[in-house]
Amino acid sequence: MALKATVYKAELEISDIDRGYYASHSLTLARHPSETEERLMIRLLAFAMHAGDRLEFGRGLSTDNEPDLWRRDDTGAIELWVDVGLPDERRLRKAAGRARELALLAYGQRAMDVWWRRNSADLLRLQDLKVWSLSDQAVQDLASLAQRNMMLQCTIQEGQVAFSDASEYRVVQPRRLE
Repeated sequence: MALKATVYKAELEISDIDRGYYASHSLTLARHPSETEERLMIRLLAFAMHAGDRLEFGRGLSTDNEPDLWRRDDTGAIELWVDVGLPDERRLRKAAGRARELALLAYGQRAMDVWWRRNSADLLRLQDLKVWSLSDQAVQDLASLAQRNMMLQCTIQEGQVAFSDASEYRVVQPRRLE
């Protein structure tokens, strides 16, 4: 019997002072059976960092030709492609041919360091790609907020992302890799 996705609901209030974006989002996130809560929360962070009216989650880990999040225009053209993790360089190169802008939130410090050394020269050639890394501590802090039903406030200012719920406050500082 195949395992089913676990559904998480998030009420997310975003105050992105850096972009001048202020909105509330009711989100449904499906956690694939092979996905960790850490990765789920990084997808939520990616949503907060790129939030907009048209931003939506892709179909998930089992779909190779879709990102974790994307924004499409009225014609269906991909404006923004957002991936989470340490994807193959070829995947990002292919995505660069399909999207106007690419973003990646990389995590898993030890593996990420090796991955970046191996792929950075090729990835830096992709003009529209922005890569952020998350420390292991930031990933743990985000995961501590994971609940099946979440009410979160998110404030983004000067590159810092602060999440809070009724009892916890966590600050994450994604670091841009260049």
